[in-house]
Amino acid sequence: MDPGPIHPFGGPVRGKTIGMRSTESGGAREEDLRISAGTVWLAGRLTMPAEPRGLVLFAHGSGSGRHSPRNRWVAESLHRSALATLLFDLLDEREEGNRAAVFDIELLAARLLAATAHVRDHPLCLGLPVGYFGASTGAAAALVAAADPGARVAAVVSRGGRPDLARSWLRSVRVPTLLIVGGLDRQVLELNRRAQETLAAPTRLEVVPGATHLFEEPGALDRVATLARAFFLEHLADARPGSGNT
Repeated sequence: MDPGPIHPFGGPVRGKTIGMRSTESGGAREEDLRISAGTVWLAGRLTMPAEPRGLVLFAHGSGSGRHSPRNRWVAESLHRSALATLLFDLLDEREEGNRAAVFDIELLAARLLAATAHVRDHPLCLGLPVGYFGASTGAAAALVAAADPGARVAAVVSRGGRPDLARSWLRSVRVPTLLIVGGLDRQVLELNRRAQETLAAPTRLEVVPGATHLFEEPGALDRVATLARAFFLEHLADARPGSGNT
């Protein structure tokens, strides 16, 4: 199906936050959030370094959530470079065991758009350029969400992602995109190569030698974090007010 210029979800769902808890950790401010997305509440954690340079929302895949150790590792690397992060659950507890929901890319993208709309209005995030970091099926959701002009996303990074699941939406993505795949994750690597040919956006494919799908090999996840951090710092800086590229 041709997505055309209008996003199928009719734009982001404006949510609100309840039950928020704020703490300070290592110079960064952390808040536990509950974000309203349509009929469900999504749990998340917002981490704000001092003088943040941008905000990255994590779209987890295949049923994982804000406690994903791999995404938390990458998030901590971003914090050290003054990038704020939002790690949140795309599905609520009732939905996590539903395989149909786990692979409902449009549903996941709608939830990501709802979270994006919410954090843009958060007092700590006002004016910050936004990027998406997606893993596995979450990468497809990030690309579908990024195709919505209302998302106003500056960059997308995919870790071991399934961008092919974004299907025809790939042609509507206009923001710089980085695809990171393990060299031994051969099937997913081929899917990413095909998606790269379809994506309308400026796209780079980085292969981590010797890494499998979960990047469990020594140094593999560090390489992912290094690549993601550099990509976000470059493209979120370009999107800041006054950069000439907003």
